[in-house]
Amino acid sequence: MSNKILIVDDAAFMRMMIKDNLKKAGYTDFVEAGDGEQAVLKYEEEKPGVVLLDIAMPVMDGIQVLRTIKQLDPNAKVIMCSAMGQEGMVVEAIKLGALDFIVKPFKPERLVQTVKNVLG
Repeated sequence: MSNKILIVDDAAFMRMMIKDNLKKAGYTDFVEAGDGEQAVLKYEEEKPGVVLLDIAMPVMDGIQVLRTIKQLDPNAKVIMCSAMGQEGMVVEAIKLGALDFIVKPFKPERLVQTVKNVLG
């Protein structure tokens, strides 16, 4: 399985923060997307081992992206990233096949541990 990580968030600083924390843990292969449509295209092109997917985004929200990616690849490994107050969407995401979720702002060790657990 690929250790490539697709980071999907409309905030560039959040993508950078996630990437920096994962680099410190030894991960080196990253792909980024700034909106949901880009995320689906990048998923198809890159076939990452895991997707870190923001819920609240323009164009396509994280739930729509998750649905689309799961249709393309039922075995896709997706971790949702949500802000406080999005619990209802997190529950829906888990029902749709997301493996875990991280609540923003997150602790770096929680992020790294969750990615490690999903990538195995």
